Amino acid sequence: MAAGGPYTLAELAAALGARLEGDPGLRVRGVAPLGTAGSEDVSFALGARHGRAAAASGAGAILAGDDVTGLACPVLRVQAPQTALIALLRLFHPEPPLDPGIHRLAWVAEGAEVDPGAAVGPFAVVERRARIGRGSRVGALCFVGEGARLGEDVQLYPRVVVRDGVEIGNRVIVHSGAVLGADGFGYAFDGRAHRKIPQVGGVRIEDDVEIGANTTVDRATLGVTVIGRGSKVDNLVQVAHNCEIGEDVILVSQVGVSGSCRIGNRAVLAGQVGLADHVTIGAGAIVTAKSGLTGEIPAGEVWSGIPARPTGEAKRIWAAQRRLPDLLRRVRELEARLDEMEKRTKP
Repeated sequence: MAAGGPYTLAELAAALGARLEGDPGLRVRGVAPLGTAGSEDVSFALGARHGRAAAASGAGAILAGDDVTGLACPVLRVQAPQTALIALLRLFHPEPPLDPGIHRLAWVAEGAEVDPGAAVGPFAVVERRARIGRGSRVGALCFVGEGARLGEDVQLYPRVVVRDGVEIGNRVIVHSGAVLGADGFGYAFDGRAHRKIPQVGGVRIEDDVEIGANTTVDRATLGVTVIGRGSKVDNLVQVAHNCEIGEDVILVSQVGVSGSCRIGNRAVLAGQVGLADHVTIGAGAIVTAKSGLTGEIPAGEVWSGIPARPTGEAKRIWAAQRRLPDLLRRVRELEARLDEMEKRTKP
C-alpha cells in the first residue's frame, strides 16, 4: 500500500481489520465528513446518531459500527469506529518523513548533544548541555535551554520554548507557543514591595504527553512540576509551580491550575475550570466546565459549579435558583399581608 493512498476498499478492510460490505475493488482517495464526502471519499459514522446523515451522504464508502444500518453505499464494519478512524486518518495522512540533521541556520551551543537521528530546524537555539534524543524534531524558532533533556521521538512545533533543565520523555508532542519551565508565580510582600521568590526547581514531562498551543507549565519553586505519562493538555492551559498532574489526565482549554495542586490519574477537567492552590483531585474525578474549586474532590466523583460541589447537589441548587423570582414575589406578598394584619390588630 502506497502511503497516502489511493486505496481499494479491500486494502482498507485488511489494514483496519474491517468486514467489508460492498465492492472490494472500489478505489477511494481521501477521508471527508459525511456532509461533504464525494464518490471517491471514505467517510465515517461513529454511532447510530449519525445514521441519518450517513444514509444521505454521497461518500463512496463509510466506516461504521454494527449500529449504523440502512446504508446504500459500501460499508467498512468495525467494532470500534473511533479507534478505526484514527488508523484510517493515519493511512491517508501519514507523518512526513524525518529529515535528520541540524539546519545551517540553527544555533547549537558547544557541549549540546543532538542525536544524529534528530532534526533541528532553522533559527532554533539549543543551549549548552542540552540533549536531544533520536527521532526528535525541534521546529523552527524553538528554544531549548541549558541542560534541558528531550527523549526520543519528541515533536516540538515551531516557537516552542523549553527552559533550562526541563526534562521531556519519549513521544511527547508540544504545539506552537507553549512555554515549559517559566518561573512560578511566587512573591513575598515585605511591607514596601513584592519580592520575587527564586524559582529554582524543574519541570518533568513524562512519556506520551501532548501539550497544546500557548500552554504554560511553570517550574517548581523547589522540587519539580510533573505532567504524568499519557496526559493530554489542550491549548491555553496554565499549570503552576509544584503541581503534580497524574497519568492519562485530560485538561481542556483554558483550565487554570494554581500552585501545588495534585490531580489524580485519569481525572478530567473541562474547559475553563479553575483550581485554587493546594487543591487535590482524586483519580478518575470529573470537573465540568467553568467550575471553581477550593478544596478536595474524592476519586471518581463528578463536581460542578462555583464554588464546585457534587453535580447532583449543584443541579438541585440551580433548579432552586430558577424559582427565586417567584419565591421573592410570594415573600413580598406575604410581608404585605402581614403588615396589613398588624395594622388591623393594633389597639
